[in-house]
Amino acid sequence: MGQPTQQRILKTDIPGPESLKLHEKRKTAFSSSFGVTIPVYIDDAGGGILVDVDGNHIIDLASGIAVTSVGASHPKVVAAAQAQLERFTHTGFLVTQYDVAVEVAERLNRLTPGDFEKRTALYSTGAEAVENAVKIARTYTGRDAIVVLGHAYHGRTLLTMTMTAKNVPYKEGFGPFAPEVYRVPSPYPYRWTGAGEDIAQEAFDQLVDTVTTQIGAHNVAAIIVEPIQGEGGFIEPPLGYLPKVAEFAEEHGIVFVADEIQAGLGRTGDLFAVNHEGVVPDLIITAKALAGGLPLSAVTGRAEIMNAVPAGGLGGTYSGNPVACVAAVAALDALVEEDLIGKAKRIEQIAKPRLESLKADTPWIGDVRGRGAMLAVEFVKPGTKEPAPEAAKKVAEYANAHGVLTLTAGTYGSVIRLLPPLVIGEDLLLEALDVIAEGIGELP
Repeated sequence: MGQPTQQRILKTDIPGPESLKLHEKRKTAFSSSFGVTIPVYIDDAGGGILVDVDGNHIIDLASGIAVTSVGASHPKVVAAAQAQLERFTHTGFLVTQYDVAVEVAERLNRLTPGDFEKRTALYSTGAEAVENAVKIARTYTGRDAIVVLGHAYHGRTLLTMTMTAKNVPYKEGFGPFAPEVYRVPSPYPYRWTGAGEDIAQEAFDQLVDTVTTQIGAHNVAAIIVEPIQGEGGFIEPPLGYLPKVAEFAEEHGIVFVADEIQAGLGRTGDLFAVNHEGVVPDLIITAKALAGGLPLSAVTGRAEIMNAVPAGGLGGTYSGNPVACVAAVAALDALVEEDLIGKAKRIEQIAKPRLESLKADTPWIGDVRGRGAMLAVEFVKPGTKEPAPEAAKKVAEYANAHGVLTLTAGTYGSVIRLLPPLVIGEDLLLEALDVIAEGIGELP
C-alpha cells in the first residue's frame, strides 16, 4: 500500500467502531490470555504512523515493541521479502542451505563488538536465542549455573521466564521453574537502596558476593545482562558496572552474555548498547529490530564458544528463515545508508530535554532516563518515590486515545517507555510529546 501519510489524523474515537467490531470477533476466536494494550486494528503502517481500520493515523511510539526500527513497511525490506517469497519461503536450513542466511551471519560477525573470530547461529525469537545462548555457554564451560539481574526480562519460555524477574504477568502460576538460575541486584540508580556513593561498585560487590559465596564462581556458566533493561523499566546501569562484570566473568572463565534484543541495532544511538562503554561480550543476542518486522534472532560470539556444541545440537525448524534473512539484510542496509543510528541520537536530543522539562513541572515524574530512541518516564506519587502505576496508566491511556501509541513498562508498572521508529519525522515526534504532556497535565 506504500507509506501512509505521515500525519496524525483522528477520524473517530480511538478505538473506532470498526476496530471495536473486530475486537468482538477476537474475543470469541483468540485466547484471552494474550494481553491487549489497546483494541485498535491496523490496516496500514510505515514511517512513524499506524493507520487503523477506521482510518485514524496514529503516531507510533512503540515500534511493535522495538521491532520496526526502520518502520513497519520500509521499501527495502518489503522489496527484499517480496522477491524472496517468489523464489521460496522455506526449505529448512538444517536440511538444505541458502546463501542469505550465511550473509546475515557474516554481517553479524562483522558488526558485533570484538576483533576475534566469531560465529553466528540464527533462530526465530528472542527467547529462543536466549535459551540457546545458555545451552552454548553450558556446553562450553561444563557448568550449570546462570546469573541474571533483578528487574531482568529475557522471555516467556520456561527457562527465560525463570530468568525474568517480574512475577505478574510473566511467571504467576507457571511454575515450577527451571533450576540453576540465580539473581543478583540490578544497579537501578533511581531505586538503589545501598549507600549510593558508587552504585556501580556497590552492585558489583553484591554480584561478586553472591557468585562466590552462594553459587561458586567455578559453577557459573554465564552471566546474562541487558545493557539497558527493557521490560524492567529501561534501567540504564551506572557507568563502570558492565565493564566490571565483564572483567569478573573473564577472570573466572564465565561466559559474559549481552542480551541486546531490545537495546541493540541502533536503538540507543550506538549499533549495540554495550558499545557505550566499550564492553565486548563473549556472546551477544539480537532479535526484534534485526529483520525489520519479520521473526529472526541470533546468537553471535567467540568462535570457540559458538562451536562448542556438537553438530546437530543447535537448530530449529524455522531457524534462519530465508524471507526473514533477506529482510534482515535490507534492514541492516537501511540502518547504515539512512544513518539511523544518528537519527536515534537526534531523537534523544529532541525528546529527552522535553521529558526533563515535564519532570521539572510536575511532582508525578520521579525519573527520566534512557539513551537514543529508548527513553522512559517513571511516575511516582507526589513527594515520594512510591511507584504510581495508576498515573502511568492514565497518561498512556490519554495518549492512546488521542492518537499516540505508547507502552507502559517497569517492574512496578509505573514507567511509560518511548520506542519510536528510528525513521520517525521530527514533527511527529514533537507532536507526540505534546500529547503526552497534555496527558500528564490531566493528572490531579
